[in-house]
Amino acid sequence: MKVMDHGTTGRGDAPPSAIEKARQTTVGKSIFRGPRRVTPRDRAAGHWASFLLHLYPVKMRRREIHFRYSWYLGVISTVLLGSLVASGVYLMFFYVPSPAQAYTNIQTIQTEVAFGQYVRNVHRWSAHLMVLAVAAHMARVFYRGAYKPPREFNWVIGVVLLLLTLLMSFTGYLLPWDQLAYWAVTVGTEMADYVPLIGEQVKEMLLGGPVVGETTLLRFYVLHVAVLPLALVGVLTIHLWRWRKDAMFDQQAEDIDED
Repeated sequence: MKVMDHGTTGRGDAPPSAIEKARQTTVGKSIFRGPRRVTPRDRAAGHWASFLLHLYPVKMRRREIHFRYSWYLGVISTVLLGSLVASGVYLMFFYVPSPAQAYTNIQTIQTEVAFGQYVRNVHRWSAHLMVLAVAAHMARVFYRGAYKPPREFNWVIGVVLLLLTLLMSFTGYLLPWDQLAYWAVTVGTEMADYVPLIGEQVKEMLLGGPVVGETTLLRFYVLHVAVLPLALVGVLTIHLWRWRKDAMFDQQAEDIDED
């Protein structure tokens, strides 16, 4: 039995490649600290040892990562979230969450800031389209029965993502501080007051007072630019992780059935 040294590539007596030679140099050893993964078991061990890669399954069915027309709904929702974050960060440079300045800031963004009108329109339409895309994605999952075991936990996470998306849209509605935004939020918070048991507390938490005012604007701003985006990204990460893990479990079940 022939034992391979570290200079071989796992293909008998084939000469080492240029990459393998580079790995054996002093600089290469300082960069590539782990051993070279040759066999499938070695590669799986390296996968599990990585802090980031261990979140994903070692293998999954090929059809799970192929693009489909309905699968684009999840991708579109994620892309729209990225568009909202990018355009929202730009708008934050020119906006102050104060009743005395908010409306004037919006007018300044639309008339004086470079690409202000364009970025604001991108932000607004991305918000509308994201609500539609997430709702359509949920409908597709429901009507195709993809919420059934063992994916029921990921369905619950998807419902949470839908609620966070709606809250993102609702909290951003007040920021222009015009009559439409004022009365829309007034109606929305009055509806929240009718929720059994916790309605009054939810309304007070959102308004920060008896009516829509300065505290309300500040709270909606903090929720819109900090709390909800962080929560949305965190829950989305768990959602994608569960999607990959569920696909791995399906692969293992198929392997057991074939055996």
